[in-house]
Amino acid sequence: MTVGSVDPQRNGFDPSTMLTDWDFGTLSEGEDGRPLRTFEVEAIDKEIEIAPGVMFPAWTFNGRVPGPALRAKEGERLRIIFRNYGSHPHSMHFHGIHSWRMDGVPGAGLINPGEEFIYEFDAKPFGCHLYHCHALPLKRHMHKGMYGAFVIDPDPELHPELAEVARSRLHGTPENARWQELVMVMNAFDTNFDNENELYAVNTVAHAYSNRPIRIEKSRPVRIYLVNVTEFDPINSFHLHANFFDYYDTGTTLTPTLKTVDLIMQCQAQRGILEFNYANHEAGQYMFHAHQAEFTELGWMGMFDVVEQ
Repeated sequence: MTVGSVDPQRNGFDPSTMLTDWDFGTLSEGEDGRPLRTFEVEAIDKEIEIAPGVMFPAWTFNGRVPGPALRAKEGERLRIIFRNYGSHPHSMHFHGIHSWRMDGVPGAGLINPGEEFIYEFDAKPFGCHLYHCHALPLKRHMHKGMYGAFVIDPDPELHPELAEVARSRLHGTPENARWQELVMVMNAFDTNFDNENELYAVNTVAHAYSNRPIRIEKSRPVRIYLVNVTEFDPINSFHLHANFFDYYDTGTTLTPTLKTVDLIMQCQAQRGILEFNYANHEAGQYMFHAHQAEFTELGWMGMFDVVEQ
């Protein structure tokens, strides 16, 4: 375990708050009458504390690592206003379906310091996605912190055969309100820049959820949007103690890819949705962690504090 604590006010972000801190942007009506959801994202250089006393010179989206967890509804028109206030050229590449001109790769155009670009495309497909900078060298821009979760909720009207399941994922519905939804981005940090990681985490701060366990009501199901952006290690993993979950790879289906498993592996940029509950468990603290022992010992481990409710 790391010793001590990290001040979230100094960092400007709190891993405990990040779990449920969705950015829904601003919703309006587009020129074509369709819903238009607008997000504003800024690239900012910022030193952050990733473990007690361990500082890291990050490149961030909106001053935090991971960047804001963007959330939209299937079929909406999305507009992302990106401003680069950093010291290097950057871009935003979204895992989804869109035109090459909106792809955020060098051929489609990088955004230089002081410049602005507007990405615009339809929200599809539904699922658990991510966005990240695609400037070169890619491993450096990714590792320095330029990534975030990007979730598109399914539109129940487009999935009548599984409309109830779709409604349970659509934020703002009664079916969704009964779920305890968390967003977790698995990441790591090479603090001496030798292409080997020294610290591992979920949502950046090592052992954040060991020091401050995540409160879970045993009467309500849990849904985790899990994204892996770990650089320099080919595989990361998520293991749940004393329980099993259903897994939706990439989140693009309304039926599970895997049922009743307690561990999944993800390579970089892989992501998925985990669903489980503690209804038949006694209250108490239940561990979750990567099932690479080195990752666990170096920061990637936490606890669910399951309470009666």
